[in-house]
Amino acid sequence: MSNEKLELVRGSGNVYRDLGHVNAGLEQARAIMAARIIRTLDARKLSTRDAEKLTGIGHSEFSRIRNAQLRRFTLDRLIAILGKLDGDVEVSVTFKIRRDAPRPAARVA
Repeated sequence: MSNEKLELVRGSGNVYRDLGHVNAGLEQARAIMAARIIRTLDARKLSTRDAEKLTGIGHSEFSRIRNAQLRRFTLDRLIAILGKLDGDVEVSVTFKIRRDAPRPAARVA
C-alpha cells in the first residue's frame, strides 16, 4: 500500500455542478425524474414492454431512461412520463443564489 494521502472533498449535492457542467441544475432535475421513473417501474415490476402497453410510450424510451441516456429528454417530457405511470405528480422548485455564482456587472448610466 502506498503512502499517498487522499484529500476529502465535500460535494455540492449536485454531481453535475461538481463536474463543471453548464446546465447542472437541469441535468440534476432530469436525473431525479429518471430515478423516480425507474423506481416506479421496479416497484410495479414493469418491463419496458409492459410500461409501453400501459402508457403508450415506446419501450425504447424506457430503455433509454433505465440506461441514463437522458440527453434527448426534456424535463417536462420526463414529468409527463412519470404522470402516465404514477398518476399524480407534484413538482416543487426552489431558487437560491449561489455564493460562487458570478454577479451581473453594475451599470452606470
